[in-house]
Amino acid sequence: MEKHYEKKIAWTIKNFSSLQSEIVYSDNFVVGDSKWRLRAYPKGSGEYKNKSLSLFLSVADSESLPYGWKRHSKYRLTVVNQTSEKLSKQIVGNAWFDQEGSDWGFRAIIHLTELADVNGGFVVNGEVKIVAEVGVLEVVGKSDVLVETPLVNESINVNGFQILPSQVESVNSLFEEHPDIASTFRPENTHLRTTYMHSLLSLTEILCQSPEKLSNDDLANAYSTLTCGTKAGFKLDWLEKKLKEVGESRVQEIEEELKDMKQKCADMEALLEFLK
Repeated sequence: MEKHYEKKIAWTIKNFSSLQSEIVYSDNFVVGDSKWRLRAYPKGSGEYKNKSLSLFLSVADSESLPYGWKRHSKYRLTVVNQTSEKLSKQIVGNAWFDQEGSDWGFRAIIHLTELADVNGGFVVNGEVKIVAEVGVLEVVGKSDVLVETPLVNESINVNGFQILPSQVESVNSLFEEHPDIASTFRPENTHLRTTYMHSLLSLTEILCQSPEKLSNDDLANAYSTLTCGTKAGFKLDWLEKKLKEVGESRVQEIEEELKDMKQKCADMEALLEFLK
């Protein structure tokens, strides 16, 4: 991380498209002598309601800090594009957090139509991934000393991939069963490598479910993730075989659904020609 970014955390918002809550929060994490957290509005806030994703960094323990407290913080918030890092949406901020303004962020970090695009790479397997890098530059009104515990997402290096402690066992199992899985994996950027590994773990979890529990959309997302991972250099022939086995039982259903979609497209084209 760059100088002054003392902490980097990754926050995964699951089932993003079906969220009913107007506001969602990350777990608390410690930077300096204060607790912080991220706050997101999946459908936007204020004048950007139903237009853009809103994302903020907050001092989570503001009420327990002494009167007149201030925290000068530098931060970088990123909505991760899980298929191409260069397409990620990133905004940098530098602000004083205090009693009058204990949170800062951005009401329009990414437009909802771009975020929801099934081929856009921001929502993969129903998950949106956000990375926050935070550093405290100056403190006014110190709190009691906090004993920092791994509240959220401290990363661990396993075979060149930065992963969460909860993922260590799964990643070790992957490399034990498939030692050459990443032997031709090309991306060198740490953040992009982590994103691909998270997607791969999600894919293996999906394909471990009972076929009856998987929708056609689940299968389509699994195929998309498999294709991206394979193009990046992962050796996933074993997962491709498993996906085919799951899909074979759904061929007729998928064909019927595709037939309906083609008919709807034909009807729309005919209507468009009529209106012209």
